[in-house]
Amino acid sequence: MEFKNDMTWMYAMHTALRRELERIARITERPDDDPKLVLRTAAGWEMFKSYLHVHHTTEDDILWPPMRTALPDGSDGLALLDAMEAEHAGIDPLLSSIDAALLDPESGPERLGELTDALATALRGHLDHEEAHGLPLIDSTVTEEQWLAFGVEHGKRVSADIARYLPWILDDATPEDTAKVLGLLPPPVQQSYRDVWQPAYADLPLWDRQRVADS
Repeated sequence: MEFKNDMTWMYAMHTALRRELERIARITERPDDDPKLVLRTAAGWEMFKSYLHVHHTTEDDILWPPMRTALPDGSDGLALLDAMEAEHAGIDPLLSSIDAALLDPESGPERLGELTDALATALRGHLDHEEAHGLPLIDSTVTEEQWLAFGVEHGKRVSADIARYLPWILDDATPEDTAKVLGLLPPPVQQSYRDVWQPAYADLPLWDRQRVADS
């Protein structure tokens, strides 16, 4: 559908999260090594959690409140916001349970697989729900200024880690999607991405890259 507000970053973030869920699944499906050790020591796992937290809390703090003010009491829109917030709230405990399982010597790979499957189901369901119904509601409710404020605040919350965050967002993106995202950024940021940040990111052992590629 056509949006009046630019949803490029929202879709790029959702694509990155789905990509990482696939990588997590590949790690936990491998029986020949200890997936708990791989995931526990993976920089990719920490980045996934951090950027997911930023994304959801910025929505909670900056996006949902003005929408609640604008939407009439008892409306379907408010019910949808309630559902969005409930879905956010259900994801954090799953992340905590996975972290606990990674540190528990009594928790085997089967338990880890169950938890990561539950995370994938919950997060994919939320992303699908948001894209199908949440984004149209956002677009019809928030003003241009409010949407820009959300983007600015989201950027502030990742700014200290921008050298990893931007390559992470664009990891495995198509050339067309990469160009679209980079086109929204100032030329100096684009140059830093191409010359410094992306090459450094490519050298990071995010998920034990060979394992993920070979799975």
